[in-house]
Amino acid sequence: MSTTTVPRVTTSRAPHADDDNGWPQLVEAVRESGLYPTPSKAEQVTRTVLAALGTHVTGDERVDLARALPGEAARLIAAQIPATHLLTAARFVDEVASRTPGATSATARWDVSSVLGALPPLIGDDLVTRILAQLPPGYALLFGRADLTPAP
Repeated sequence: MSTTTVPRVTTSRAPHADDDNGWPQLVEAVRESGLYPTPSKAEQVTRTVLAALGTHVTGDERVDLARALPGEAARLIAAQIPATHLLTAARFVDEVASRTPGATSATARWDVSSVLGALPPLIGDDLVTRILAQLPPGYALLFGRADLTPAP
């Protein structure tokens, strides 16, 4: 999907989807939640995690996620080729660690939770629920929600 064909609609949940004015606020929310020392570190983490997420969210949820996010974040999601198989939450964190120089599984989990936990206020609980429904169990905790699905 070309980044120039990303549908962009301003909604009450996404006041900045038509421009990048919301990008600094998203990065700042990630910086605050992850206690990152600089905005540039928070931006790097945000880019890495959103790019990884973009490979796992598909269909209407992917389109709606791109619409709900600021323009730069929407482009990161839309530019990714969907994965042929979904990773478990733990493997997703490991994938983020592999994309982040010097990261461990523990620091990558922190990064993923800092970014994904900042998304619900931007995209709304209904979309988070729909995204979680298409992902394997375990992702809810990464979005800052209790994982109430029974263990197999």
